[in-house]
Amino acid sequence: MLIIPAIDLKDGRCVRLRQGRMDDATVYGNDPLKMAKSWIDQGARRLHLVDLNGAMAGQPINADVIYDITKAFPNVPIQVGGGIRNIETIELYLDVGVQYVILGTVAVQKPEFVSEVCMEFPDNIIVGLDAVNGKVATHGWEKVSGHDVSELAKKFEDDGVSSIVYTDISRDGMMEGINVDATARLAEAVDIPIVASGGLKNISDVQRLSEVADKGIVGVIAGRSLYEGTLDLTEAQNLADQIHKG
Repeated sequence: MLIIPAIDLKDGRCVRLRQGRMDDATVYGNDPLKMAKSWIDQGARRLHLVDLNGAMAGQPINADVIYDITKAFPNVPIQVGGGIRNIETIELYLDVGVQYVILGTVAVQKPEFVSEVCMEFPDNIIVGLDAVNGKVATHGWEKVSGHDVSELAKKFEDDGVSSIVYTDISRDGMMEGINVDATARLAEAVDIPIVASGGLKNISDVQRLSEVADKGIVGVIAGRSLYEGTLDLTEAQNLADQIHKG
C-alpha cells in the first residue's frame, strides 16, 4: 500500500482545504516543485496533484506547475486531478509525463466518457469518487448527486480504470481519522483497486488501513497530516511495507 503525498494547487501555491471549501485554505508553501522534491526525498513513490482552481473552472489552471513537476521527476508516477473533463486535457497531461489522470465530475455526469478514454488510454485513467454520507459530490465538491458510491463504482468495473480514489469529504482536511470501514466496504464491493483519501491523521490510521489492504486498497493519500507533522512519510511507508510483507 502506497502512502501518496498530496500537493493541492491553488493560485500556484501549495494549500490544503478543509472539507473541500475553497474559502478555507491553509497555505503550506509557494514552491510546489520544492515541495514535491521534499516528499520524494522522504521516500514517496507516487505524488497526487490536484488543480483546485481547475476543478472549479472545469479546465486546467495550474498546468504549468504540474508540467514543472513531471519534468523534474520523470521516474516518479504522478496522478493529477482537477478540471479534467475532455480528451484534449487528458492528452495534454499524458504528453508531458503525467502517469494517471483522475476523472471526477465528468465520470459522474458522463460515465460513457470513462469507457471511451479507457480504451484510448489503457492503464492511465483513475476515477475519483468523492462522497458525502455515501453520496457522490461533483464540481469541486460544490454539488452532491443522488448517486451511491458503491453503485456508481460498479459501473466502472468493465471499463478498465486503473483505480478509484475514494474520498470521504466530511473528513477531508480535518485530520479526524480515515474512514477505514467505508473504504474497506467499497474495496470489497468492486474489483477495482481503491486509493483511500480524506482524514488521514497519524500512523495509527496507516496501521488500520494496511491491515485491511488485502481487500483491494492499494494506497492512501496523505495531505494535512504530512504538512502538520502528525504523520512521518518515511515511517508510514515503512510500516505499510512491513504489514504487506507480513
